[in-house]
Amino acid sequence: MKKVDPTVLKETRYIGIVTLLFGILQQAVFLILGKWELSVLLGGVYGWLSALGNFFLMCLAVQKAVSQDEKAAKSTLKLSQSIRMLGLFLLALAAYLIPILNTVAAILPYLYPGIAIHLSPILRKK
Repeated sequence: MKKVDPTVLKETRYIGIVTLLFGILQQAVFLILGKWELSVLLGGVYGWLSALGNFFLMCLAVQKAVSQDEKAAKSTLKLSQSIRMLGLFLLALAAYLIPILNTVAAILPYLYPGIAIHLSPILRKK
């Protein structure tokens, strides 16, 4: 396997930090609403790891695609997206079926990488 590009690691680190902050905020909201329990914490960690893993795998697919011709790159990215979406669905289903995980707390972090990407120009001002 090829070496992971430093940009992939940098972007994954950024997404990991920002989504972790959102996860902490999520825990605080559950606490304020009086709905916090251990399953919320476990679900939040599970969801954060799932979302971060999905982002990292997406970055690896993009890294691979940039070294391919256009047709192969499109195919690589489409296959990657399909597999990752199926994976996220199965992880969400597992979160629903595993009693020690709060399903809402486990699925909400799936939204956080997209928000972090949109906030990037604001958060990364030099």
